[in-house]
Amino acid sequence: MTGAEQRDGPRAGPRDGRRNEQRHEQRDARRLARQLRPAATALLTVECQRGVVGPGSESALPELAAVARSSGALDRVARLVDGAHRAGVQVLHAVAERRPDGRGSGRNARLFRAAGRLPVRQHPGTDAVRVAPPIAVADEDIVVRRLHGLSPVAGTEVDALLRNLGRRTVVICGVSANIAVPNAVFDLVNLGYTAVVAADAVAGVPAEYTDAMIRHTLSLVATIADADAVLSCWGQD
Repeated sequence: MTGAEQRDGPRAGPRDGRRNEQRHEQRDARRLARQLRPAATALLTVECQRGVVGPGSESALPELAAVARSSGALDRVARLVDGAHRAGVQVLHAVAERRPDGRGSGRNARLFRAAGRLPVRQHPGTDAVRVAPPIAVADEDIVVRRLHGLSPVAGTEVDALLRNLGRRTVVICGVSANIAVPNAVFDLVNLGYTAVVAADAVAGVPAEYTDAMIRHTLSLVATIADADAVLSCWGQD
């Protein structure tokens, strides 16, 4: 044993580092399992509607739709929804709409003004505001529609519904990492919910922005997990 080892104790080797990493992973998995008890958890899909993430000309935002599909994020949303159905986790689908006359919608942001000029409009009752395949909507799911604002939570029925259902943890997935998903996370945290972001079931543009938003911002206020980890907690691995 060297003099340094006598003073400071044996140095940690690669095997020790791996054991510490495994302990951290096991601790995180146990914490996630506690957070995601099905009876106290809801899954919120954000703007996964045909007029946003639909294929080809169905989408008003083709670049976002292409990223959501090519990255596999939309398929993972569908898997999360299926797993939630089997596990008894309440599913809510947040859908953004705009009346043909624009009444009640904001004009205080470029995004709102642009929405009225897009080739695909999110008009109530049209295919554009139906949840997009391959996501399956069950009879027990709740579709929450809004005519105004940036958030799927603030100003909608989501908070009251979650409280009435006794859900304290919300898993968030969908689009986009640019605006609606962060708004949902912040609003849920401000309302006292535990937010879990299914990181690989979220998409934004450009694609690399999603990772940056999750790593540098959302990870400070929410638990970050991938879809497989969430499904594993629901016994769907």
